[in-house]
Amino acid sequence: MKANDKNFITLIRRKKEAGILYVIDTYGNYLRAIVSRRLCAVPDKTDECMNDIFLGIWKNIDSFDESKGSFKNWAAGIARLQSIDYLRKASRGLQTASLDGLELPQEDAGLLALVEQELSEETQALLSCLNPSDRELFLRIYADEEPPEQVSAKMGITRNNLYVRLFRGKKKMRMLAAGRKEISP
Repeated sequence: MKANDKNFITLIRRKKEAGILYVIDTYGNYLRAIVSRRLCAVPDKTDECMNDIFLGIWKNIDSFDESKGSFKNWAAGIARLQSIDYLRKASRGLQTASLDGLELPQEDAGLLALVEQELSEETQALLSCLNPSDRELFLRIYADEEPPEQVSAKMGITRNNLYVRLFRGKKKMRMLAAGRKEISP
């Protein structure tokens, strides 16, 4: 069966190679642009990342729901997450430099700064859907790693209210990341 824009998802669900080949041909350049933008510091990992993206689409096609958004946005989400994972792996990798026969691990400060900047931009984009007080709540809990009891006391809210606000904020961020709709703070 020949894959087209109407049946390629069904073909992938049935584990037919024609479906994923259609995705590669149709969406490959779009996904590569997303990956290349994030992996500009480690361009040699782009092809490996692309392979993992297509494998992820192949294995997780059952989690795609047409009623929640387009396939293009769903695949772009997979590409963004996979490229961020590769960026994190690259930042953990250490280079070695020889010093009189002694090899000492040495971090690449430029790559580390680029990774930190990319993660910071992603974080700010995700947090943009929250109101300022919820944004502060998330930063205190997850970035500054303050204990929830201490944050609730400082912000003058109950612990239960804190957890409800965290739950609702995570839900908003998931919806934003999935590309379902634009959310205003």
